[in-house]
Amino acid sequence: MIQPDYTRIQQLLTREHSMADAAEAHGTLAGCLCGASGYRFEDWLREILPEGRADRVAKAPLQELFGWTASALLQPDMEFELLLPADSESLTLRTQALAEWCQGFLYGLGAGSIPDAKALPGEVGEVVRDFIEITRADVDEGQDAEANEGAYAELVEFVRVGVQLLFEELADARAPAAPSGEPLH
Repeated sequence: MIQPDYTRIQQLLTREHSMADAAEAHGTLAGCLCGASGYRFEDWLREILPEGRADRVAKAPLQELFGWTASALLQPDMEFELLLPADSESLTLRTQALAEWCQGFLYGLGAGSIPDAKALPGEVGEVVRDFIEITRADVDEGQDAEANEGAYAELVEFVRVGVQLLFEELADARAPAAPSGEPLH
């Protein structure tokens, strides 16, 4: 499955008067998929669009992004990627988008079944706390361009792997509760 294009998704969301840009909207989606049981495309649209629905032209690409993201998280070979601006864009823009992606992800976790994500125990709690720090990421003007590019690439990879870890570790939180009164087998 081919990763959806950031610029195309950004254009669609702008046209739909989205409350989030493409990076933040994708972060929200990934966070909700990590933390919520039975999360649906319609649920995501309610999170990111003022009317909670997309017109015919925007719906298909957004549905494709939803499906691509859900599928990538389920893959054992770590195919998940963040939806971020292309490397040809300025480092400042890409860093801002990464910060917004993490902000969206944290929002998505909270909108799911993880009300206080930073209180999660162990390694997953550390990852969430690191994501909180990344929401404040900025380009270090005191570093040369190559060092900044390297730092950005490391952060993107850290977030990508962290999301996959959280998805795996929060599987129990996403599992639907057994109906009351029925024995567990």
